[in-house]
Amino acid sequence: VQLQASGGGLVQAGGSLRLSCFVSGGTFSRYGMGWFRRAPGKVREFVSRISASGFTTLYADSVKGRFTISRDNAKNTVALQMNSLKPEDTAVYYCAAQRLGYGEYDYWGQGTLVTVSS
Repeated sequence: VQLQASGGGLVQAGGSLRLSCFVSGGTFSRYGMGWFRRAPGKVREFVSRISASGFTTLYADSVKGRFTISRDNAKNTVALQMNSLKPEDTAVYYCAAQRLGYGEYDYWGQGTLVTVSS
């Protein structure tokens, strides 16, 4: 199973970016999917998760109301729409998949860098 994240870049504070993650080699529609991030000098943290069906979503408090996770099971993709970006959102963002649909994240993408300037 391979995960390919894309969509990162440089944006001014208050701007928006949309990250995408394409999953190949597995049964995407069975996976819970998550986004994580690692800011410079900090540990990796949870950002958001969406269930295999797409009906259930979860967000970290720091991004709630600004970020929206979605998925397209026909296209094997999960997206993270990020609005009202803040400098503290600067990080490498990783997508990850839960092979069993819950629990541990078994598969990880390579990360995409998001830089928010003030």
